[in-house]
Amino acid sequence: MTNTAKRQACYDDLRALPDNMVGEILGGELHATPRPAPRHARAYSALGFSLGGPFDRGRGGPGGWWIIDEPELHLGGDVIVPDIAGWRRSRMPTLPETAWFELAPDWVCEILSPSTANTDRAVKMPIYARESVEHLWLVDPDARTLEVYHQQADGHWLLLATLKDDDGVRQPPFDAIEFPLSDLWADPPTESKPESEDS
Repeated sequence: MTNTAKRQACYDDLRALPDNMVGEILGGELHATPRPAPRHARAYSALGFSLGGPFDRGRGGPGGWWIIDEPELHLGGDVIVPDIAGWRRSRMPTLPETAWFELAPDWVCEILSPSTANTDRAVKMPIYARESVEHLWLVDPDARTLEVYHQQADGHWLLLATLKDDDGVRQPPFDAIEFPLSDLWADPPTESKPESEDS
């Protein structure tokens, strides 16, 4: 029997993808997923809005960050596209001239969906840990939750908090402000109505 070596994905594979797909190269394999559904796109747009003013622009907050949607990261042979990422300007005073970033972010956020959750957790989280990303948030618009992680000195992720529904969000590295988690959801939580009594 002969073993056929699996071909390593290359950047040309990403260029060949249709415009409606997001492509990544993770561990040498091409991962292509459709653009996020509106509910998921709403979550990361709203999160970027909540954090961008206070932290990127310094309006109502301390500033000092670059907050960027869907940046393309080239990290140790992987091409990875988090939904949102942030860099402290003290580490990255100016944005790169390239179409991608070679400096790992200080914070990343992945918006989980049924088609991406396994990859986000099992493949991308270890890459972020390997690259010493300090903070990681996982947002699940279907479960209406936010998981907040901090990387430990041993390279493992520590879960700091799990927030849900309309909890107030004041979590590192953005704990200088608070905003309601419900700002991320496309629709308000459904409230159970009391059953009408028969007359």
